[in-house]
Amino acid sequence: MTDTTIATVGDLITALDRYNPAAPLRLATQPDYPLENLLARVACAPDNADGDGPADTAPPVVWLGAGEQVGYVPAPVTDALGWS
Repeated sequence: MTDTTIATVGDLITALDRYNPAAPLRLATQPDYPLENLLARVACAPDNADGDGPADTAPPVVWLGAGEQVGYVPAPVTDALGWS
């Protein structure tokens, strides 16, 4: 496993580039109690950061929101994430 920081939308696109675009996508959370969630939404803050409102001085940040809990993260995944 390689520790990689995914800090930008471009980093995320690059990290996902080698995977099949039709593959299911999950968010693994809480290393001590590993749960898997669907991703629910993508949002940008401030709300008008995408150019559809008055200018804001805060830099835009894109957020991925956790959705419905699917179950527990399988042991091979927790191993790959370095959580075990």
